[in-house]
Amino acid sequence: MGVTYHVYILASRPNGTLYIGIKNNLALRLSQHKGGHGSEFARRYSISRLVHVESYDRPSDAILREKQLKKWNRAWKIELIEKDNPEWRDLSDFAVSGIS
Repeated sequence: MGVTYHVYILASRPNGTLYIGIKNNLALRLSQHKGGHGSEFARRYSISRLVHVESYDRPSDAILREKQLKKWNRAWKIELIEKDNPEWRDLSDFAVSGIS
């Protein structure tokens, strides 16, 4: 079984500040974000709620998707999140147990 790469969106709160990232060990990265060590931007704006995640087998596909999402306007990002997570639930527990 190969490595899985995750493109993820974190939010400070529903409709709050968003952060888009990529990682092959999502559980570790979420732990870092929740502990204030994920990124300076995420720490500064208290962004640690996992609201969207996509998985890829190839790192090149994940990198392309991350770059694509970062170029999207805010309304498109919110629509993407709310398509599968309309309550903006924190999906961290699912991610850690289900896909990491």
